[in-house]
Amino acid sequence: MKTRITELLGTRYPIIQGGMQWVGTAELASAVSNAGGLGVLTALTQPTPEALAREIARCRDMTDQPFGVNLTILPSVNPPPYEAYLDAALDSGVRVFETAGNSPAAFIEKIKRRGARIIHKCTSVRHALSAERRGVDAISIDGFECAGHPGEDDVPGLVLIPIATRALRIPVVASGGIADGRGMAAALALGAEGVNLGTRFCATLEAPIHAQIKQALVRASERDTQLIFRTLHNTGRVLKNAISNEVVATERRPGGCEFADIQPLVSGRRGRDALHSGEVDAGLVWAGQVVGLIDDLPSCEVLIERMVRECREALARASRLAAAAELCEEA
Repeated sequence: MKTRITELLGTRYPIIQGGMQWVGTAELASAVSNAGGLGVLTALTQPTPEALAREIARCRDMTDQPFGVNLTILPSVNPPPYEAYLDAALDSGVRVFETAGNSPAAFIEKIKRRGARIIHKCTSVRHALSAERRGVDAISIDGFECAGHPGEDDVPGLVLIPIATRALRIPVVASGGIADGRGMAAALALGAEGVNLGTRFCATLEAPIHAQIKQALVRASERDTQLIFRTLHNTGRVLKNAISNEVVATERRPGGCEFADIQPLVSGRRGRDALHSGEVDAGLVWAGQVVGLIDDLPSCEVLIERMVRECREALARASRLAAAAELCEEA
């Protein structure tokens, strides 16, 4: 398949594995890249910039295909050394970056000067237009269905994708709510030139997640995610479990809550421990509504090849329907 995204990334297929905390490691990223997509390492999953450099080297030992690094920039009292992580990746030869969270404006010139590409993830068209003006190479537009932080506008992909592709000149990657080739075909029909998958890649053989967490994703329906942090205006979508229920109950109590009231429940360490121990109720498990479409645990290669086949079949079927409709009109 050939789109502006495959040309930008140097991949066989316009399929990107989104950067996910504790999940975007060399095992998963290399498997996605070997299967023809773009695997993505998550910078802040590594404890230091030096550790990131070692993970990049490990990934390069596992694939000779392009892969990228995610750098999520979040407001924090004690922010991590973002630029040091970026330098470690650039010095290691990484030439594709997925940025998310706050604007990557402070890093765009350095990234471009080193000949690297930037895909910036946004949840609104206004932010996407700002990122385009600042010089990013592509936009990953994240609909309300997605795992993680969908923003505060609550606009689903079916509306957000065509608005974004109409407004932007640079290529758009559809993110959130995509798990199979039908979703990929729909995204392409809406004007996107690639797709970004997070939750679906968590439910693969190579994902560095405990088997019990993967089975929880397979068992879940589209109604088994929950929105947290709504009252704090930092909405996040997670798999419904005992921790998310407690967070929502705390937010709904009379008088509301402050982040400090729920911080012990939602700490990153607890989430990491849940993914590794298999105890679903031990911490937050980030997942999108797309869990309702997940019913198996394939390898990344099987998943990607199946998606591409289903996508082509869906587009061909749509073309046949359009041709039949045209014949009826002529008759």
